[in-house]
Amino acid sequence: QVQLVESGGGLVQAGGSLRLSCAASGRTFSRYAMGWFRQAPGKERDLVATINWSGASTYYADSVKGRFTISRDNAKKTVTLQMSSLKPEDTAVYYCAASNTAVAGGDVGTFLSWGQGTQVTVSS
Repeated sequence: QVQLVESGGGLVQAGGSLRLSCAASGRTFSRYAMGWFRQAPGKERDLVATINWSGASTYYADSVKGRFTISRDNAKKTVTLQMSSLKPEDTAVYYCAASNTAVAGGDVGTFLSWGQGTQVTVSS
């Protein structure tokens, strides 16, 4: 069992930056892949980025490649999403998620534990 708590959301103008953080507790953090997802109003929850157990391998949705960076600190049990060049279409609730595998890539089905979400709003 793992507990996830996100922080860092807020309101930002288009072109700006935000940094989301996720603190994990419970099971051994360093053994599992982590990810960020987002859900805009009226839409399904979509994968944003994932990172493998060591941090050596990452995966990004095409819509955020080159703008977002996912990273993790296994000693601190945290995963971070650095977002830059934000666009109004990035507006959504962002969720941190934990996989039940060491390497997830784009396999959303392995993410079984979720945080409560944090709101990101990008104004035009």
